[in-house]
Amino acid sequence: MDSSTPSLPTDDVAAIDRLGKLYADFQQEIGKVIIGQQRVIELLSIALFSRGHALLMGVPGLAKTLLVSSVAKTMDLSFNRIQFTPDLMPADITGTDIIQEDGQGGKRKFEFIKGPVFANIVLADEINRAPAKTQSAMLEAMQEHKVTVMGRTFSLGAPFFVLATQNPIEQEGTYPLPEAQLDRFMFLIEVDYPNEAEELRIAKETTGNQKTDLSHILNGEEILFYQDLVRRVPVPEHIYEYAVKLVRATRPSLENSPDWVKQYIAWGAGPRAVQYLILGAKARAALNGSYAVRREDIDAIIEPVLMHRISTNFAAESQGLTPRKAVVKLAQEITD
Repeated sequence: MDSSTPSLPTDDVAAIDRLGKLYADFQQEIGKVIIGQQRVIELLSIALFSRGHALLMGVPGLAKTLLVSSVAKTMDLSFNRIQFTPDLMPADITGTDIIQEDGQGGKRKFEFIKGPVFANIVLADEINRAPAKTQSAMLEAMQEHKVTVMGRTFSLGAPFFVLATQNPIEQEGTYPLPEAQLDRFMFLIEVDYPNEAEELRIAKETTGNQKTDLSHILNGEEILFYQDLVRRVPVPEHIYEYAVKLVRATRPSLENSPDWVKQYIAWGAGPRAVQYLILGAKARAALNGSYAVRREDIDAIIEPVLMHRISTNFAAESQGLTPRKAVVKLAQEITD
């Protein structure tokens, strides 16, 4: 650890040690139903303990929904799934007022019925299948952890974690997420195909009639404690400078940005990217039993933090330069 980096109190050191063990238990428990996808599980864990949200992108059949529901079970959290469709309305997400009859006086009054967003973990399945008006119903919930209906504001319970899925190959009948909503997601997590050995295990282990019950590893109160702990993980000054340098280099309008960024990037990442790089690095460090953030913690999350926060122009598309490739190229060029 850098001598200029503040050290953690003894109690926090012990808590990080406990978190590392719980994380290992969590991975083992999830492994009972999810074969492979270790990188996805790691990123979901980082997002959860950073109080962030995640967008999972992958073709159908990769167990995205099963993974999310399994996370909820192992963490003893309430879980709701919202299937986004073109006819879904905002009230179907947030809830609405309905007329109820007073049993005593016979009078009628409006009573608010909570929608599925009132849960600890919310799966927004195929979020890009709903129009912008419906997608926007998630914005306030994700940012402020509350919803406003008919001028009244209702707080969401903590912890609150939104996981959305998006299918990259079926674009017909979909509505691309607006940049403001994409920016609310801490990570864009690409869920890839399993390797051959993993797919062989899937064929053998998931086609019988056995049923696997998952044990609770953490409850809501413990998760809130560890979320606070993550924020106390110290960060050396040069790591802050490295994160800022990375994000600022994505912006073509800045004079000292790389020439290829000015040529191929339409717009770069905002300050929220810096926040998520630091918070994600803190969470990764704590989950792996480290008492301070290291360069490798930043490097491990550069792609999922930045990919959906930069936009390439037509010239980049003609050269085959995707946002992901641009982020990889930038990370290779920037040094702390």
